Amino acid sequence: MVTKNLIGPKEINVILHRLACQLVENHGDFKDTVLIGLQPRGIPFIERLIEVLSNTYGVKDIPIGRLDTTFYRDDFRRRGAPLSANQTRIDFLVEGKRVVFVDDVLFTGRSIRAALDAVLSFGRPAEIELMVLVDRRFSRELPIQPDYVGRQVDSIASERVLVEWDDERNENRVSIVESGNDE
Repeated sequence: MVTKNLIGPKEINVILHRLACQLVENHGDFKDTVLIGLQPRGIPFIERLIEVLSNTYGVKDIPIGRLDTTFYRDDFRRRGAPLSANQTRIDFLVEGKRVVFVDDVLFTGRSIRAALDAVLSFGRPAEIELMVLVDRRFSRELPIQPDYVGRQVDSIASERVLVEWDDERNENRVSIVESGNDE
């Protein structure tokens, strides 16, 4: 297994600040905006993004949710291993709101399709946007594109993009791992 580092801690910090700046530019006071992290890997990303929005831009009290898409996936019954669900917590109305999904890696688009189905069970948003740390742009199976992208990465199906978050914020990194078999 060969691992190649793509993004280190300093660049992740720059990316977080750039993405936060883009959100502030597009959503202003966030009055009608909610952020929803996709479980499980979008949660560390959204937590760091919220820190930047709060500490750098003074944006506070943005409604933040967690959305699990396990049972909305179209491959739910096709997987060999049993799936384990994560918590969904959306303690606010999405009806008429501008929703921003936050996830770490956009690959085939199937998780985002599932998230679209899942969020509609909470109401009908006015708009849904997508923010990803990494866009594996040539791997899409569905016509889904992100609105906010940290980094675009060209990879093949046998490679896996691995996002590692360090609790101390010193060793955050993104790598690409050659897995040797198609996933």
